[in-house]
Amino acid sequence: MNTGSNEPGDVAMAADKIEVDGVKGDSEQGLGSRAPEFIKARRALHLSWQVGVFVIGLAVVVAGIIMLPLPGPGWVVIFGGMAIWATEFVWAQLVLRWTKRKVTEAAQKALDPKVRRRNIILTTIGLVIVGVLVGIYLWKFGIVMPWKIKDQ
Repeated sequence: MNTGSNEPGDVAMAADKIEVDGVKGDSEQGLGSRAPEFIKARRALHLSWQVGVFVIGLAVVVAGIIMLPLPGPGWVVIFGGMAIWATEFVWAQLVLRWTKRKVTEAAQKALDPKVRRRNIILTTIGLVIVGVLVGIYLWKFGIVMPWKIKDQ
């Protein structure tokens, strides 16, 4: 890139090498709309495209939120909706990038031997407590199968 040049290719090459969160590289190249060029070329069509992507992503995210207390892969569906939004909106791309970084950090931290040992100890203690509580309940009330309940 020439220092005095204002060619569009030079700006694009410079944007590809931007440093984000301490990571250098071509990570910025993917930011922005991924709509086909013929859609981006027409403002009204591109706006309609963005509204459609937003509505579909919103429907998927809402479905994921509904699945959180109900049976279903709630978080996976929510992140799927965010991925749909990320095809068009920079803010969603940045949120997904941040989320991926945090999940990777948590996974690496969970593999630390000290953390694993602590988690195993806490899980064992929790299971012992649950076992004792179940034992006390069974000792006090016994097991009554639903098909042996008498009508009153």
